[in-house]
Amino acid sequence: MTALPSSARAVVVGGGIVGCSTAYHLVKAGWREVVLLERHRLTSGTTFHAAGLVGQLRSNANITRLLTYSVELYDRLEAETGLSPGWTRNGSLRLAATPERMIELKRAATTARSFGLEMELLSPREAGELWPLLRTDDLVGAAWFPGDGQAQPSDLTQSLAKGARDGGARLIEGVAVTGFETEGERVTAVLTDQGRIACEAVALCAGQWSPELGRLAGIDVPLHPVQHQYLITESIPGITRGLPSLRDPDSLLYYKEEVGGLVVGGYEPEPKAWAERGIPEGFHFSLLDFDWEQFEPLMSEAPKRIPALETAGVKSTVNGPESFTPDGNFILGDVPGLRNLYLGAGFNAFGIASGGGAGWALAGWITEGQPPFDLSAVDVRRFGAPHRSRAWLRARTLEATGRHYLLGWPHEEYRSGRPERRSPLYDRLAARGAVFGEKLGWERPNWFAGPGEEPRDIPSFGRANWFEAVGREHRACRSTAALFDQSSFAKFLLQGPDAGEALSRLCANRVVRGAGRVTYTQLLNERGGIQCDLTVTQLDEQRFYIVTGTGSALRDFDWIRRNLPAGARAELVDVTSAFATLSLMGPEAPAILQAVTEDRVDGRYGSAHEIAIGGASVRALRLSYVGEPGWELHLPAEQAVAVYERLQAAGAEHGLVDAGYRAIESLRLEKGFLAWGSDIGPGDTPLQAGLGFAVKLEDDRAFIGRAALEAQAAAPLDRRLARFALDDPAVTLLGRETIYRDGERVGWLTSGGWGYSLETNLGQGYVRRPEGVDDTFLASGDWELEVACERHPCRVLLRSAA
Repeated sequence: MTALPSSARAVVVGGGIVGCSTAYHLVKAGWREVVLLERHRLTSGTTFHAAGLVGQLRSNANITRLLTYSVELYDRLEAETGLSPGWTRNGSLRLAATPERMIELKRAATTARSFGLEMELLSPREAGELWPLLRTDDLVGAAWFPGDGQAQPSDLTQSLAKGARDGGARLIEGVAVTGFETEGERVTAVLTDQGRIACEAVALCAGQWSPELGRLAGIDVPLHPVQHQYLITESIPGITRGLPSLRDPDSLLYYKEEVGGLVVGGYEPEPKAWAERGIPEGFHFSLLDFDWEQFEPLMSEAPKRIPALETAGVKSTVNGPESFTPDGNFILGDVPGLRNLYLGAGFNAFGIASGGGAGWALAGWITEGQPPFDLSAVDVRRFGAPHRSRAWLRARTLEATGRHYLLGWPHEEYRSGRPERRSPLYDRLAARGAVFGEKLGWERPNWFAGPGEEPRDIPSFGRANWFEAVGREHRACRSTAALFDQSSFAKFLLQGPDAGEALSRLCANRVVRGAGRVTYTQLLNERGGIQCDLTVTQLDEQRFYIVTGTGSALRDFDWIRRNLPAGARAELVDVTSAFATLSLMGPEAPAILQAVTEDRVDGRYGSAHEIAIGGASVRALRLSYVGEPGWELHLPAEQAVAVYERLQAAGAEHGLVDAGYRAIESLRLEKGFLAWGSDIGPGDTPLQAGLGFAVKLEDDRAFIGRAALEAQAAAPLDRRLARFALDDPAVTLLGRETIYRDGERVGWLTSGGWGYSLETNLGQGYVRRPEGVDDTFLASGDWELEVACERHPCRVLLRSAA
């Protein structure tokens, strides 16, 4: 038995591919005294039974970047370690058997071009040439990814483990972690059944065991084990080494060559959860009984695509549970509440594809104290209160898993675990035709069905059934007035003698401006990237009211809390549930608001004052995210219905309408307003995004990210957010469409949609040019947007379009 060291700089928990990759990259980064603990043997959890497919394209550029790094690492690993990872870059083929699937592939091909990834669309005949045993007569087309591949998971993990050992890491098997010692917001030691290891950092990479171990540290890890099945056939004539892996999503199946036979696996629309009462003790190198009844509907489709499977024998079957998450993305990075505990878990059956890049990014997060680039798409802070419910988590995770190969319709909403969080107006709005979407558990009206319109989403890659309804709401907001229920906004109160000073250090804009002032500001990281995008209202000398987006609740709260100056006399409190928010917007908004209050309505932009509407004390913030005069009205939640009724009664003669979030999206696109998570994020600076007006560099105030912005301001910007109009109404912009200038690819759209007032497609995205991007560059040249593999001329909009 190997004796445990009494201390280590970093302890990695879990000996699967992600744990071994993290240890490998930690020593590559120069860290010594790295210890990896595995409760049984390396790969004995879920890695050993993974199918081993390695694809690269995802809808997020930086996740694609991680997967591309994996491929580059696997290419060189054998030469470095002397141990074969069983890696073959044999490419992958994805089929389309319906016109809708072909549209999806065409849009994916454009996304691939945007991200610089090689992908080629093929005819059915060309697909058959790459895969001779394939039936192609019913195909519409296919996509070819020459850079993809497949690996032997255990061999790949052992190669990474050898690289970690060669760099000085200690990988110790047969050690069970039993707990953690913490002091303040730091883990100080890992406790095991064989002793204690003091440490500076812990990486929890334990797959489906991560929630159980996370609870020992007092944290939630929102993932759930789900059964995943495949079978391996006997040798099949014509199946040769190096055959591309094959995905047939319309049949919900995938295939890869395995010693002359095929691995045949898939994703059932109604998958089965596992270990709902915990993972059994001693479950290592273990599988579940194969569920033929569950798998048979998938397997019955396989011979239709590969007729040789009609007579192929089955050599073995695998039913191995994998950890899946509620949104299909994995979990990476540090956790709220503990500054040195990091997660690498929930890989949704693409842990082999992600393993190299995820381990690299996690090691960088640990050694540098921040991710190598924007990884908010996989940050655990994207989750929140609903994910603490195991029942909610299980239902949503099963739905997300069941969607793995289903068509990815634009704007599609999840159905499980709903309704969970409802504003006081939920029933009223439902009765008025609201069609709800969901974000972080909140039910939010997306649009309102009118007479004769079916109140449900019918998905489409073009103009969906709600297109005209959203147009009515949009135009009403521009011409009369619209009322939006935005009670799901996250709302915090920072209070105390040092609250103003603390916010001055956090915010790029000047927020201490006297009581009754609202400030739009960004909170930056040390690189100048936009960590938070929010408003701050100064209530008095010691109280500041902070409002941010629904999905940013945990992320922004944790950023503010962990960056408060040490010893600051300031307390941050989440007051989201205490306040409802009604946003009254449009040219008639001032008249409507004045009609329901005896107090004077302050129309100055950026003002905040208390008014009485009936018996409710309402905090009226003069703001607009839609480009029309308006107020966010924040009021006690229990008085929301009464205030809503008064506004509707007063607004009847002014043309007031109920409106939803899809109208907000089209309205903000017309005005060029930005959305965190699509247009801006931790990898984008205010200067690149055109938000320099919200940054105050003229005073000597020290705020996080200032030095980076000053350096950036002294040189040409290598990328800038630009706005585009594309007039062809037959085109639908969704985001990630490729931007071309004079035939050269220069970026992609971060968001896109239809501008109902302007009657044109609108998009915005970053234009990239190493020599710099300025107004002259944007105003010249011939510009095009590629949409679903077709290029369309477009116009650059240097100012707000409406």
